[in-house]
Amino acid sequence: MYQFSYADVQEDDVTESKDRERQVLDRSIEMLQLAINKGASSQEATEALYYVNRVWIRLIEDLGSAENQLDDELRANLISIGIWIIKESERIRHRETDNFQGIIDITKMIRDGLQ
Repeated sequence: MYQFSYADVQEDDVTESKDRERQVLDRSIEMLQLAINKGASSQEATEALYYVNRVWIRLIEDLGSAENQLDDELRANLISIGIWIIKESERIRHRETDNFQGIIDITKMIRDGLQ
């Protein structure tokens, strides 16, 4: 029978969480890139923007949680970035901008920072 230490199990959970976060961010990037190709008024753009909003709302909720183990400054910075992404996606949805690429670039940086 295998015995795992609490630290091993906890490390596996963190690794799995980061993998899921990377996958979710990858999916949002893919959807946003498709939205660029199809145009800001396309169904693909609408779906991408709603997906991005749901992702970042959930990430912000997690970052604001007392159980989140990131340091306070990093959490605050990521929350600020998330708020910007949500606002920018709303601006795209309202046809005030078409800055899909800005959201993609920031999302890639966040994704690449997950270790």
